Amino acid sequence: MRSLAMPPQGLPLSRMAPLGMLLGLLIASCFTFCLSRQNPEFALTNTEKSSTKETERKETTAEEELDPEVLEVFHPTHEWEPLRPGQAVPAGSHVRLNLQTGAREVKLQDEDKFRNNLKGSKKGKRLNINTNTYTSQDLKSALAKFKEGVETETSKEDKARQAEVKRLFRPIEELKKDFEELNVVIESDMQIMVRLINKFNSSSSSLEEKIAALFDLEYYVHQMDNAQDLFSFGGLQVVINGLNSTEPLVKEYAAFVLGAAFSSNPKVQVEAIEGGALQKLLVILATEQPLTAKKKVLFALCSLLRHFPYAQQQFLKLGGLQVLRSLVQEKGTEVLAVRVVTLLYDLVTEKMFAEEEAKLTREMSPEKLQQYRQVHLLPGLREQGWCEITAHLLALPEHDAREKVLQTLGTLLATCRDRFRQDPQLSRMLASLQAEYQALATLELQDGEDEGYFRELLGSINSLLKELR
Repeated sequence: MRSLAMPPQGLPLSRMAPLGMLLGLLIASCFTFCLSRQNPEFALTNTEKSSTKETERKETTAEEELDPEVLEVFHPTHEWEPLRPGQAVPAGSHVRLNLQTGAREVKLQDEDKFRNNLKGSKKGKRLNINTNTYTSQDLKSALAKFKEGVETETSKEDKARQAEVKRLFRPIEELKKDFEELNVVIESDMQIMVRLINKFNSSSSSLEEKIAALFDLEYYVHQMDNAQDLFSFGGLQVVINGLNSTEPLVKEYAAFVLGAAFSSNPKVQVEAIEGGALQKLLVILATEQPLTAKKKVLFALCSLLRHFPYAQQQFLKLGGLQVLRSLVQEKGTEVLAVRVVTLLYDLVTEKMFAEEEAKLTREMSPEKLQQYRQVHLLPGLREQGWCEITAHLLALPEHDAREKVLQTLGTLLATCRDRFRQDPQLSRMLASLQAEYQALATLELQDGEDEGYFRELLGSINSLLKELR
């Protein structure tokens, strides 16, 4: 080779340069050809068709042919670095195939992305990354479990907790089956009221069943909508007709239902007046009936009259004040007497407030105001002797009853002033009560109560005495 490199003597220099270049190319070609025959992996190719599939196939074959020997662990960094054959990659590393060089490269994943991947992936049996070596079988097993989404075996604690949950709670399918067997039917309030009215109105129902139906019905008609539904299907009239029953208990509980339905429900009040409820209630109060029945009937009457001036007019026309006067004068009806006095106080103050509201706000309808002006309650009270009846009720022993009577006396003062002054029993009663409540108010002051209950009663008595001087 050295003799070929030496220029032959006698040749000019201008012809020696091309000859040297030709010899160099021949030597390089021979060297490349020899290497390609010995190792095909280093053969030079002119085409760029070394496809990715061929490269991956070779790498897969190489991994499968690895012996289950201890592998060297590659420690990647945040930069792409080539991975040598036989090196193991820690979990969480990012591996790619460089299509230009055909080599595999490894680097660490970004911390945030890696954490998100861990949260989204299922928890499987992971490799122990604290060791520095893995076998190829370990890598294959971990990869298979990752692809299949195999979860870790449930711990003994988890199994015990699952068994406890199964013991305490039954499957939903079993519960559905039980409900179907029980034949549970959910009824609306309307359907329930219809069923109760039918039971009450049925001739085959016993007295206990009728009373139970009325008792349950009273619970539902407290709601305004339910009370209006009651008369929409005719149930209200059935209950009103129950006031004609010969059974005192039926009258009592029928009035109980009506009182609940009338309360602050103008539509039901109108239907009740048209259905004859007012006359039936007054008849029961005017006749001999058990005290418990008269309590419920008086409750229904109060609910029907309050905030309903047309019903108050009809009450006066039907002699309602005479019926109530007879009621409070009976023996053993002191409880009813207090309720009657409270009703009269409410009716008087209601009309006064209606007049004041019409003057100040003018929001009340002219028709309703005209109805109130046609309720001549105060003259009727004076004529029927309610000035004396109310004054004598101060003899009741209960403080609450006295308070209501004092309120009513103050309301009737403008109408009954001369009657009160001419009543010696009222003067003696007021003087006695003044001394009694003076002592009780003093005890309240000693206890540190500046605005006590007895002090207020004493103030009402002093004010009434001052007006009657």
